[in-house]
Amino acid sequence: MYIIPQDPVLFSGSLRECLDPFGLFSDSTLHNALKIVKVSDTYNRGHNALDDFVEEGGKNYSVGERQLLCLARAILAKPKILVLDEATASVDRETDNFVQAMIRKYFQGVTLITIAHRVHTIMDYDKIIVLDSGEVKEFGSPKELLEDKDGMFSSLVKSSGNEGISERS
Repeated sequence: MYIIPQDPVLFSGSLRECLDPFGLFSDSTLHNALKIVKVSDTYNRGHNALDDFVEEGGKNYSVGERQLLCLARAILAKPKILVLDEATASVDRETDNFVQAMIRKYFQGVTLITIAHRVHTIMDYDKIIVLDSGEVKEFGSPKELLEDKDGMFSSLVKSSGNEGISERS
């Protein structure tokens, strides 16, 4: 299982150590993960980028870049279960769309558990659980939940202005 949290966590040290704290992967594998997530110019600079210094908490990277580095670690981990805890809540729309595309491409066959307030990010999921005060209020496919026009999920979709709904549903 791997978790990508809302607030990305990076370790201080080299980028290599941040991506692979246990030294499990080759430089080529790490570089490929950076290439996949397209973090600024790191993939253009080749293996030299792996020696870049990561400040405590990743302060020398933008929030979006930090989240992409967390995504790179998840790609390297190849988990059977991936938990996304508001993973794109703090990033811009373009980065959100990129992260969503990468999740759909690199985590096929992986069980995704997503905590989301951006409804458009989950419209193509198999099942959705709507919680209120820790209680399950609704459960079903997005299509099933949208059929209940008075349901909580339908209300969430309406209140989001249907932003991005048609592109994924």
